[in-house]
Amino acid sequence: MSSSDIFIGETIGTAVLILLGGGVCAAVTLKRSKAQNAGWLAITFGWGFAVLTGAYLAGGVSGAHLNPAVTIGLAIEGGTKWSDVPLYLGSQLLGAMIGAVLVWLTYYGQFRAHLTDPEILGAQPGEEAMVDKASAPKAGPVLGIFSTGPEIRHAVQNLVTEIIATVVLVLAILTQGLNNEGNGLGTLGALVTALVVVGIGLSLGGPTGYAINPVRDLGPRIVHALLPLPNKGGSDWGYAWIPVVGPLIGGAIAGGLYNVAFA
Repeated sequence: MSSSDIFIGETIGTAVLILLGGGVCAAVTLKRSKAQNAGWLAITFGWGFAVLTGAYLAGGVSGAHLNPAVTIGLAIEGGTKWSDVPLYLGSQLLGAMIGAVLVWLTYYGQFRAHLTDPEILGAQPGEEAMVDKASAPKAGPVLGIFSTGPEIRHAVQNLVTEIIATVVLVLAILTQGLNNEGNGLGTLGALVTALVVVGIGLSLGGPTGYAINPVRDLGPRIVHALLPLPNKGGSDWGYAWIPVVGPLIGGAIAGGLYNVAFA
């Protein structure tokens, strides 16, 4: 596939992934949203459908990696050329940022209503829309729409959680989701991967919010820091390295395990 195929497919596919995934987080979190408080099941299935849609859109163009951890795993496995890796990663980051901006535009009124609400600004005990300041002291009240955060802040545990969850994801892609050319998701693989993402969210997502994708977290976090949101609070940059480094390590481990156990 050409460089333009990779750029177009990964940018558009990742943008749609983040638009739908971040969109379900916004729908569940923001006041004046019809889906407010729909809960964790809505979020996990919303992200699964987001992966499915992004993968179908990009699968025939770029292989639908949509995730640097997947790209690294495929490069180690041998299905992706190392020379293409920087283009994949850059396109994915750009797409993630575009998707986060689209979430903001879609929920513009709800963001303003939420962030000017006296209950939100007052940080009342028990307010579900607020970030738990004990576990995320530098995170603003809507950061969870854009990026992940831990329920218990422990760097080693949080990192290990992201590594384990990403190994599951990337191994599932390498063993079940490769197309005939061996360089990305095929039609059936997109569905399988979407269901795996739902399963990861339900089973392993509780501790950290299961980033399992560096650009899924980093791109929207950058957008959160830049957007003109009133009273948005901090972007919690002290935690930001974990959902980047953890999935990259997990993707590399999965690629190595595939070569040892399945190749």
